[in-house]
Amino acid sequence: MATKEPTFSIGIEEEYLLVDKQTRDLAPEPPAELLAKAEEASGGQVSPEFLRSQIEVGTHVCRSVQEARDQLVELRSTVGATAAEFGLAPIAASTHPFAHWDSQHHTNKERYNLLAQDLQYVVRRLVICGMHVHVGIDDDDLRIDLLSQAPYFLPHLLALSTSSPFWQGEATGLKSYRLSVFDELPRTGIPHTFSSYSEYERTIELMVSAGLIEDATKIWWDLRPSARFPTLEMRVTDVCPLIEDAVAIAALFQCILRLLYRLRRQNQRWRHYPPFLIRENRWRAQRYGIEEGMVDFGRGAMVPFSHLIEELFELVAEDAAYFGCTREVAHARTILQRGTSADRQLKCYEKAKAAGASQHEALIAVVDELVAETAAVPGAGTKAVLEGENA
Repeated sequence: MATKEPTFSIGIEEEYLLVDKQTRDLAPEPPAELLAKAEEASGGQVSPEFLRSQIEVGTHVCRSVQEARDQLVELRSTVGATAAEFGLAPIAASTHPFAHWDSQHHTNKERYNLLAQDLQYVVRRLVICGMHVHVGIDDDDLRIDLLSQAPYFLPHLLALSTSSPFWQGEATGLKSYRLSVFDELPRTGIPHTFSSYSEYERTIELMVSAGLIEDATKIWWDLRPSARFPTLEMRVTDVCPLIEDAVAIAALFQCILRLLYRLRRQNQRWRHYPPFLIRENRWRAQRYGIEEGMVDFGRGAMVPFSHLIEELFELVAEDAAYFGCTREVAHARTILQRGTSADRQLKCYEKAKAAGASQHEALIAVVDELVAETAAVPGAGTKAVLEGENA
């Protein structure tokens, strides 16, 4: 058993979609100069994604949630300012309200060329973005142990993050349609449970030697041991237009891992539930977001999501205090009060339709809201965006 407290360092990666400010559609062929300028301005923290209409940012390894937040603010500002020079704007949403996937082109890079060749039609539909949160767990076996316990909480994090209610101009009826697209890929979903790090390593080595994958980066579970860093990487969440929402979710994930570590240190562990049950809550998060509630497996009953979050706050209160992120974790209550991005997008769409807008005009209004929220500076800027939305 690990005796040394893990670093619990944190890093956040976000993927954005690039939209044309005139048409509000995705920019399928953004200028190469845009990426080059953004990479230079960010010191290498901006990189290409599978599709040319996407761009990715990543913080450095951070000692605190607040440090990660500050870097996200800077990175979003850099990408926004650079994109504006070319008549474009980033949106931190997991799907575009009306863009068509068959109009997009993948980035000409060896990794992406191989993905396109291997996954064919499935990967061509991948016009989706996510947020990935890395938390430093130095001990290999501890990392694998927490990998088997943390999936219980993944639906809760997904529900708070939902930002993909539209697909190709239609309201899907789901708050996170992104997962419906992503789950068509192999090696996705709830992670497998391993007894030890050595078992995990043997499994990966078998897949590599059989020629199924080149390395562990081709495993796209909702939560995975990072192939590049000694971290657990949470991948289930949508990307959030409002930075404070993203930070709250990242802080919760960090606190959940320390909660599970504390239990282990006391020779306890979170109760194991079959992946079959966890997938039910995952589906409810995908379908309803923070509405309609989830199953509390201990009670064997449906419970309002707000009750589950309050219970989670109590569980991680000690950990939030340890990391100095009590305020960031508590921001999840604000998400519950005003709704997730998916809720706001649908509200914006219905409001525009009620005012006489056509289907396309209403979807453009949603894009404009996403552009404004993504660009909002936390604090006064975010408040102004939300007040404008409710005006």
